[in-house]
This record gives sequence, structure tokens and C-alpha cells, in this order.
Amino acid sequence: MDLTVALGQHLVTGFQGPEMTEELMEHVRRYKIGNIVLFEYNVVDKAQLKRLCGEITALVERETGYPPFITIDQEGGAVSRLKEDATIFPSAMAVAATGNPENARVAGRITGEELRAMGVNFNLAPVMDVNNNPNNPVIGVRSYGDDPASVARYGIQMTQGLREGGVLASLKHFPGHGDTAVDSHLGLPRVEKSLEELLACELLPFQAAIDAGVPAVMTTHILFPALEPDGVPATLSRRIMTDLLKTRMGFQGLVVSDCMMMGAIERFFGTVQGGVAAIRAGVDLVFVSHSPALASQLIEALRSALDAGDVDAAEFAASTEKLLRFKAGLRRDAPSLDTVGSAEHRVCSQTMTRGAITAVQQAPFALGERPLFLGCYRFRPTMASSPEDTSFSFPQEMRARLGGDAIVTSQNPEGDEIARVLSQAAGHTSLVVGAYNGRLRPGQLALVSAAARLDLPVCAVALRNPYDLAELPAQVYALAAYDYDARTFAALADVLAGNLTPTGVLPVRLRG
Repeated sequence: MDLTVALGQHLVTGFQGPEMTEELMEHVRRYKIGNIVLFEYNVVDKAQLKRLCGEITALVERETGYPPFITIDQEGGAVSRLKEDATIFPSAMAVAATGNPENARVAGRITGEELRAMGVNFNLAPVMDVNNNPNNPVIGVRSYGDDPASVARYGIQMTQGLREGGVLASLKHFPGHGDTAVDSHLGLPRVEKSLEELLACELLPFQAAIDAGVPAVMTTHILFPALEPDGVPATLSRRIMTDLLKTRMGFQGLVVSDCMMMGAIERFFGTVQGGVAAIRAGVDLVFVSHSPALASQLIEALRSALDAGDVDAAEFAASTEKLLRFKAGLRRDAPSLDTVGSAEHRVCSQTMTRGAITAVQQAPFALGERPLFLGCYRFRPTMASSPEDTSFSFPQEMRARLGGDAIVTSQNPEGDEIARVLSQAAGHTSLVVGAYNGRLRPGQLALVSAAARLDLPVCAVALRNPYDLAELPAQVYALAAYDYDARTFAALADVLAGNLTPTGVLPVRLRG
């Protein structure tokens, strides 16, 4: 195999917009970049995505001789790249709140079928992180919960479902991103746990899934001093990627990096230098997600490292062969595009959403004739999340469904705004306050506490992380909904109207 083609097999890059850019096409032609990652800005609708994936596949096959991995982060819920004409399932924590691991398999199968119908062959999911830190800014509801065994059960089922749907799955973020208070998109987190502690918690779901047979594992850019004493994050550590993951834990599939343009790598090590180090550590597939030019620079740096003996040639060749074996196993048949967003699939998603709503704290509550709904627009708490959306809001959507009035607040209301908003509560029969990552924007929680001091029934709804409900006044009725979308709002409306009894089970402990 031509060396440039071989090098390009190890790179994944992306581009802006719904059509391939000239920059992307030029770098694929010149540097033989072999794989693509898609984001929400690449997707208009299912027909456009199918056409785009066909064009990407034709280009990469023509230039390299091999099909591309076309990858996407379609976790469900807060991290979804597809548009509303596809079936979007609830977040992982919401699926776990249903209490039925089979739901994770169904979500995986349907997601896989729909991705394959549109030309995507590799889903960067499920999240196998154990979210045991309530202040985690980036995982939260993306995790199946804080119990390692439960995370393993749901994650394995999701992986099996994706396999049944005909696409590859990648567990993430090895060896665990659940116990951090720093977002690795922005900084370099550090986990101070012993190997024994990691084996009992963070590593347990990964080991269980590896034993069950999984195709790929994605790395994380986090420092684990107990595993790697030399001050490099997991992605760049041979002790973690090879000695731990491959040798001790027995993983033989694809090791894929998280994006090397994230702050944890770019700021502290450099994307190109970090990419070479990742390959040296044992990573097979390196993501440079937003710059074909930077991906090409990494290809040239890898060429130089191979020439200088800084990357072992035999290991690199074996890694290339492994990539090609997985590509040879890709399914090339595709379901009809009509299966994407079908009525049957949407019913499955809505049923899970309805089964996830969790009554976290009981208190007397009734909407009455004139409820007042409060809350902010969906903002983007982390770079992994879907973009900010001001096209609809929790208060306005609930008013449309249940009547009453609505006030859209800021993300982090302060005293003056809280007083102004609550001054309009007079004449209303109840208050319903939606919190969206209130632990990151504590003004939202201050609004709930202030509302509870009024002589009105109050309901607080966690529209993402349920930790927002940890310390509420006893007189507040509290619901965990896990997601901020129309499906969730429809289910919440039925709960608040007394037409649906919440049966969800909280997948995390809110205190202690």
C-alpha cells in the first residue's frame, strides 16, 4: 500500500456546512485522508445527509481505494447531530431512568438503522462514563448513571443495538470522564484515583463491554496519575492505551481518539504533536475534527516520525491492517430512507421519554386554571452539546400545551430579575420552573428557592441534569425530565395535567 494512503487511513477530519468544501476535497485528493466526522452543521435533513454521505464515500474510495468511516456523535438527547426528520432518542440517563436495559438496545438498533439508511457507518456512542461527580460539566445526562454495573448493562445493550442496526459503535471516554469538574474541550482534567478505585468504578463498564465484544473504544484527554505518572493525558499514554487497555483488559478492536483539537490537547501539547504521540501510544484512528489542513499536517508529521523511527513501523502497519479489516466488514446495504423517522420508530422514542419522567420529590401540586411557567432557552453548556436554540423555550411550549402564562428568563438570573419575574406571579394558580444545568447557572436554583417562598404550589423540573433538584425546599414538587426538547415537553405536559403518572427511577444519587 502507498504510504500516503496508509497514513490517511488513520485520520478523521470534518468540514463546515452541508456540502463538501473545496478544502476538504483538496486534502483528500492530496493527502488521502480516509475518514470523516459529521456535526450538526453538516446536516440539513435526511435526504441531504444521504446524498452528502454518498458523495463523501465516492470521493474517498476514488482517492484511496477504501471506503471511509463516516462517523457521527448520535448519542441521543443532549448530544444529537441529526435533525427532527430522524428519530431522536432520549439521553442515556433518561433511557436508564426507564429501568429497562432493553430500551437501550432498541434505541441503538433504530439509531443504527437510520444512520445506515443515510450513509453513516460509525456512531461515536455509547457513553460508558460513570457520572459520579454532580459538578461534571460535560457528561451528566450523557451517562447512564452513577452505578458502574448499571452503566455497563445499558451501554452493552446500546452497543448490541447499534450492531444490529448495522453500524459500528465506540464506547467512550476511556478510561473514564465521569468524575471530573473540568471540561476537556477547554482544559486538562485530572482524576486522582488509585488503580484499584478505577477498576472498581470507571473501568468496570469498559471491561464488561470489552468482555462482551465491542468494536471500538474512544479515549479521553484526562490525566490519571495512578496510571500514567509522566504527566500526559490518557490519549497520549502508552501505559494506558496499550499496557492497560490492550494488554491487561484484552481489547483488540479499534482505539479512536477524542478530537485532538480540544483544549486539553491543543493548549498543552499541540494537535499535531499530540496526534503523533497518540499513534505512538497505541491509538489507531486520530480525530482532527474541524480542520482538513491540520489533519494533513499530522499526516506529514507521522511520515517524518516513521522515517525517524519515532513511531514503530511494524506496529503502525498492524494498526493499518486492523483499520482495513474493520472497513472490509462495513455493511454496504442500506434500508429505505423511509425508515428514517418512521411513525413506528417515533413511537418507540416517545414511549421511552414518557417512561423516563421521574418524580424526585413529592409535594402537593396542581396546575390550576392559570399556571405560570418560567425558565430559560436551551443554551450550550459544553462544546459537546447541541447548539444553543432560541427558536423555542420550555415556558412558551408549556403555555401552548397547558394554558396560563410564560416568562423566559436569562440563563443565570440575579436578584433583580428574580424579583421582577416573581412579582408577576400574582393572580396565578401555580408556578412551574424549568432548570437547565442549574448547578452551572445557580441563579436558576435561586429562582426556584425564591418561588417556593410564595404562597403558591411550585413544581421544579430538571430539563437536563437531575442534580439541580438536590436541595429543594420540602414544599416543592420536583420532576426530572433529563432532556430539553419537544418530546420531553409533551410528556411533561401530560404529567402536569394529571394524565401521566411519572414512573421513572433516578439513575444517580442526588446527595452523598
